[in-house]
Amino acid sequence: MNPIDILLTPVLTFLVFLLLSLAIYWIGGRLAPKLRRVGGKLTTYACGEDMAGVKVQWGFRLFFFIALFFTIMHVASLVVATLPGGPIVFFGIFYLAMIFLSVLALITRS
Repeated sequence: MNPIDILLTPVLTFLVFLLLSLAIYWIGGRLAPKLRRVGGKLTTYACGEDMAGVKVQWGFRLFFFIALFFTIMHVASLVVATLPGGPIVFFGIFYLAMIFLSVLALITRS
């Protein structure tokens, strides 16, 4: 087996890049200025007004809307990506795709 082939194995390549990224992360941590807790440095900020942090309540309803949006956008991108080519077909299907995407945008907005 060629030595280059050994270096290109997925496991060894993953470990090399993992060690490289950890080294970069460690060097960046050493070079970064130390954090000092001064006044409002660590508080949330929104255009000059104090804003209390709010915990997002994860539940089935929120997950359902995120999953529905994800599904609709992926179906829309698949429809647009698989349109047939050609100059004559393109113009007719382009308008149909724009109508389809407009309807999807209206559905996901409500």
